Amino acid sequence: MRDDTDQAVAHAESVKDAFNSPFHPFVLASTSIGQEGLDFHTWCHAVMHWNLPSNPVDLEQREGRVHRYKGHAVRKNIAEYYGLSALHSLAESADPWAQLFALAASQRKAGQSDLIPYWIFEEGTSRVERRVPILPYSKESIKFKRLKRELALYRIVFGQPRQEDLLFGLKHSGDESLTDMAQCLIFLEPPKCDAP
Repeated sequence: MRDDTDQAVAHAESVKDAFNSPFHPFVLASTSIGQEGLDFHTWCHAVMHWNLPSNPVDLEQREGRVHRYKGHAVRKNIAEYYGLSALHSLAESADPWAQLFALAASQRKAGQSDLIPYWIFEEGTSRVERRVPILPYSKESIKFKRLKRELALYRIVFGQPRQEDLLFGLKHSGDESLTDMAQCLIFLEPPKCDAP
């Protein structure tokens, strides 16, 4: 594919394949075109926002490139929490990640979401990281505060707030109260299945 100046343009699939390896590149610079349809979660858990989108949904989309099923931060936490000792009975040809995730799923507490451990596993030091280089007192700093608050409210509605954003949103809330927000909740969790 070529752009309007007849220069070769990398296909999204080849960029994704090049990025999703334990080797270079460790940083990928992208415009807003990279906020949808690309999965960079295999070897990455940080997103650098060079500019801020206009709404919380786009911010969520950008961070969704690395916050995925069995993402890098989740796998790092599972490896940190269980360690090599959890693999002592692993057959040589078996998948170590399958065993670690099965162990983590078997130890999920009653009533916890089925998102644990596949999407969320916070028993470790790794988190999906948001990095926003903004100057103090700039328009971007005001916009970022607004976006964080709106993102927290957006996530509350869908029942998956990030704790830092939730606390920030509640701290800077205007007229909303916890009871008002509870009436807006939409639960997308699959129903619990009792084993026969």
